Amino acid sequence: MKKPKVLILRTAGTNCDAETDAAFQLAGAETALVHIQNLVSRNRDQRTCLQDYQILAIPGGFSYGDDISAGILLATEMKHKLTDALTQFISDGKLIIGICNGFQVLVRAGLLPKVNGFHRGFSPQQATLAMNTSATFECRWVTLETQQGNPCVFTKGLKQHLYLPVAHAEGRFTAPAAVLEQLETHRQIVFRYTSSTSRAKRETCPYDGVAYPDNPNGSDANIAGICDATGRIFGMMPHPERYLTKWHHPRWTREPLPEEGDGVAIFKNAVNYAKAS
Repeated sequence: MKKPKVLILRTAGTNCDAETDAAFQLAGAETALVHIQNLVSRNRDQRTCLQDYQILAIPGGFSYGDDISAGILLATEMKHKLTDALTQFISDGKLIIGICNGFQVLVRAGLLPKVNGFHRGFSPQQATLAMNTSATFECRWVTLETQQGNPCVFTKGLKQHLYLPVAHAEGRFTAPAAVLEQLETHRQIVFRYTSSTSRAKRETCPYDGVAYPDNPNGSDANIAGICDATGRIFGMMPHPERYLTKWHHPRWTREPLPEEGDGVAIFKNAVNYAKAS
């Protein structure tokens, strides 16, 4: 069986593409790092065709320097220059994942959360990722709780709690009450920030010893990741590509850990789904 092909989208300011590439290769995919100019180019000899791929990954970083607002310029570029290609990609039942800055892009492009009957292509923007309530760049590890019954392809069979790093300034998921209600009703909330499974492991500030809040950004309903109603478009703020082996864990010298990091299963689920499709 041929390996599923993953397009990892790059642009100025993207900086987690290599890690995302490694994650999908570890999961058994064939990958390509593609600059957005190669997708939108009018020159057929230079243009990359999105339809040749089964999975689109938008990695973390600071696309276009997060000018104006995090992810908004790349979101606008995708929405206006890749409308037909992305609409067809989604209609064909293919997968999209956005991590951190990629999540911001998906939300601001209207590809997430797509509640109220928007199942094809783009919807009006229905939520946002706002500045953290701490007004600081949060860079630390957090515990996530997988929400049972969600339709997300990427989290099928995932364990209840994951431990992953965050690194963002605009990660506070917020939306009108009606949108949050729809997310709850249709089980589109995939991950929530939660307390550590072991109180002794709760992260503390190295300067004053005060415990960090479990929710690093103040997201509504502790939301850390969501999907669309089909479960094939998925966005999350924490970085699963940064925890692929036990050597990535901050306490790997002090705790017995499994060889495989918590993030690997997310990429394997996507690859296995694409193989079966």
